Amino acid sequence: MDRVDNYPTRLDHATPPIPRIEPTVWGTEAHGPLTAAALNNFAEQGYLIRGDAVGDDWLPPLHQELERLAVDLDHTDPRIIREPGGTVRSVFEPHLLSDLVAQVVELDTVLPVARQLLGSDVYIHQARINFMPGFTGTGFYWHSDFETWHAEDGMPAIRAVSCSIALTDNFSYNGSLMVMPGSHGTFFPSVGATPDNNFDTSLIRQEVGVPDQTVLTKAADRYGINQFTGPAGTALWFDANLLHGSGSNITPFPRSNVFLVFNSVQNPLSEPFAAATPRPEFLASRQVRALGSAAANVD
Repeated sequence: MDRVDNYPTRLDHATPPIPRIEPTVWGTEAHGPLTAAALNNFAEQGYLIRGDAVGDDWLPPLHQELERLAVDLDHTDPRIIREPGGTVRSVFEPHLLSDLVAQVVELDTVLPVARQLLGSDVYIHQARINFMPGFTGTGFYWHSDFETWHAEDGMPAIRAVSCSIALTDNFSYNGSLMVMPGSHGTFFPSVGATPDNNFDTSLIRQEVGVPDQTVLTKAADRYGINQFTGPAGTALWFDANLLHGSGSNITPFPRSNVFLVFNSVQNPLSEPFAAATPRPEFLASRQVRALGSAAANVD
């Protein structure tokens, strides 16, 4: 039986934007810590900022873990992504490499929010630590994560959410994330086939699966651009389809974060919709195991 692809992308010609068919918020106020007002705001804007996702007592040991992982892992480990100059850009699967990061995933300020937003039990689709050192940290071009997860991982529906926990202060000038509020309601197909092993280069510089400048200009005119700023310990939650990106960091102030992607257990990956082979497990987990000992009880 042929699969239904509600979000065709990576075609050989430009196609119009596609209205989203799934809800953004799947749970209700009764299903978790977020108020009805917060849920409504997330549904409209596609993102939410929550302070104190991790307390001050967590920050020093997490910084030590970041340094340990960047140093201890073998330099040939594919889970380490480096900038062209050799500095570490990202470390994937930190929750499997560090008991401390694994504890962060299941904090009361983290896991229940993911369950509430997605209206089900959840699992980790992808996790990583992002480093943006002072002076040399490079940014991430505008994109929707779901476009890649759909095309290259086989995620069928927009029922995933990201949680970026700042481990350093995010200022308006040190490469903090920019978002286009409300853009999550529209899927923007990209043009051009997926190269083999596209992840080898896209994790450093993404050029495939991104909207062109005309599309981005129209989107920015329509939605505007907001920027995530806040002290260390703050969490930015955002929908899988939200357009976002970041500039390079030319300041002396480094920026790092723990980045967790939660997918609904009811939205398991299939074969890629626009790639020859699936990406590796460390980029897109196919092990659907609900997190936490208690059921979410939100179905």
